Amino acid sequence: MALLKSCVRSGRNVFAVILRREFHKTAPALVQVTVRDALTQAMDEELERDERVFLLGEEVAQYDGAYKVSRGLWKKYGDKRIIDTPIAEMGFAGIAVGSAMAGLRPICEFMTFNFAMQAIDQIINSAAKTSYMSAGLQSVPIVFRGPNGHATGVAAQHSQCFAAWYGHCPGLKVLSPWSAEDAKGLLKAAIRDDNPVVFLENELLYGVAFEVSEEAQSKDFVVPIGKAKVERQGTLITLVSHSRYVGHCLDAAAVLAEEGIECEVINLRSIRPLDMETIESSVAKTNHLVTVEGGWPQFGVGAEICARIMEGPALNYLDAPVIRVTGVDIPMPYAKILEEHSVPQIRDIITAVRKALNI
Repeated sequence: MALLKSCVRSGRNVFAVILRREFHKTAPALVQVTVRDALTQAMDEELERDERVFLLGEEVAQYDGAYKVSRGLWKKYGDKRIIDTPIAEMGFAGIAVGSAMAGLRPICEFMTFNFAMQAIDQIINSAAKTSYMSAGLQSVPIVFRGPNGHATGVAAQHSQCFAAWYGHCPGLKVLSPWSAEDAKGLLKAAIRDDNPVVFLENELLYGVAFEVSEEAQSKDFVVPIGKAKVERQGTLITLVSHSRYVGHCLDAAAVLAEEGIECEVINLRSIRPLDMETIESSVAKTNHLVTVEGGWPQFGVGAEICARIMEGPALNYLDAPVIRVTGVDIPMPYAKILEEHSVPQIRDIITAVRKALNI
């Protein structure tokens, strides 16, 4: 009212004054997006961006995917680009590899990566090795994606983590997202890459919602392949993990912070290539390292990190041996209580940290 009276007395235009005023602006609220929806968005945006991209796999079209990751895509893009296949992984993986060699950019979905064992010859011998065997003349731009690792109550034949299996093979890029931003940005990067990419999702993360930045909501958002992310800064010990166990590490770090133990948590995102620079920089700061993964211990991702630390400059910064937290070295039991004891729990990470710090 005082502003209005002042404007009237001075003869100034009231509306011009109001429009020139700077109002307080709050930062835009972060959007909550599930990992499932982030994956759907990534495929939708890339299907729209590049007509060479198509999706094939069991139940991906009319049923919207076994886990509803391809929900709505068949209705939008039709039979030619969202293709239901028979239950024949070797066959449709081979079709996908051949189409990539012919210039298309297929996304080959496995209902679970345990079923990809039926197609491992196509993934390794046909996709991963072709660029090398053709002296770089023949690229194979393909993404193999689907849920990896254990879920709940699906026993020994449906609970394996394939990160180390595929990470062992030259010619492949292997990605393992944790958050919704990881899922969207890495999948878009994988689809645009000219190399075969194994994209390891996690069934238990599909329904988990994460805050997504304004940047990640853009259609141009991609996460660079081969670059890890420091999810939490810390000073006393480094925790390195991928996929679902990044969340476990963050939960363990929150508990330990109450005791004055500040953990740095690194989300690998990429298994192959492996971002050792980020890990080594963190170890140089914290002088302690714990690796966490859901796979088996022998020849695992953690074992590879341990070896590279021993062979590189970061060894000189360690004040204690590296400790691995892994799945137990057995086939996954069916019984719920045995299953819980077969994979890392938050309490196991906390115990490992205390052991590494000798407290």
